[in-house]
Amino acid sequence: MHRSARLLNGICCALIALPFAFSIHSDALPHVSSSLAALPRITLWAWERREDLHAIDTKQFAVAYLDRTITIGETVRTQPRRDALFLPASASRIPVVRIEAAVGATLTAEHRRAVVDELLSASGEPGISALQVDFDATRSQRDFYRDLLIELRKEMPANLPLSITALASWCSQDDWLRGLPIDEAVPMLFRMEPDRRRASPNLDEFQIREPLCRTSAGLSTDEPWPADLAHKRIYIFPDHGWRADSPAEIVRRLP
Repeated sequence: MHRSARLLNGICCALIALPFAFSIHSDALPHVSSSLAALPRITLWAWERREDLHAIDTKQFAVAYLDRTITIGETVRTQPRRDALFLPASASRIPVVRIEAAVGATLTAEHRRAVVDELLSASGEPGISALQVDFDATRSQRDFYRDLLIELRKEMPANLPLSITALASWCSQDDWLRGLPIDEAVPMLFRMEPDRRRASPNLDEFQIREPLCRTSAGLSTDEPWPADLAHKRIYIFPDHGWRADSPAEIVRRLP
């Protein structure tokens, strides 16, 4: 993979939705790592499509780009990003590594080691501002994911923030994220969120209870946003791609 050189030349290589209200407890908000706090408040997700963001204001926007997808089956397979991404050289960049487990896959220590090695490769890209992991771990996969994150955190650069995406239930209905060695868990508050399909039809509100989820929010350009976004770091997924969805409109919509 020779993406690092392309990234430094401005060619780089985003994610995921709830139609009901989502409230976020604002009391006792956890401290955001100084490295994350120094980034622009708004991060644009750039997923698996060609995106040209060379004209963005890098003081207003960071970019979290799909760097590679890891699939765990009998073996661990990696698919590097296939579509071009154009960024200004001064952009704050966050590689995102998507992890998928095949149905029925047995997650072993050997699998974990192979995935950690891929994540370490992504974390070693020059000039990046953080690393983000995207894995919709099922309940039976949580121990594997926890051990993976612990191992990763021990070996990745100590000053590089570690972010993960989080299902809504992880932030509201249980506490399994507590104690993970991560800097933030970004609650995914839009339609592709699997928890929407599991939620009670009478449930009109989730509450963010997990402290790691309280400093950020993952939103979609096409769907309603929760009211309580003040002081949150915002990740935005473009439903129609950033050529059609305007980053400038995001700024106008935010409180």
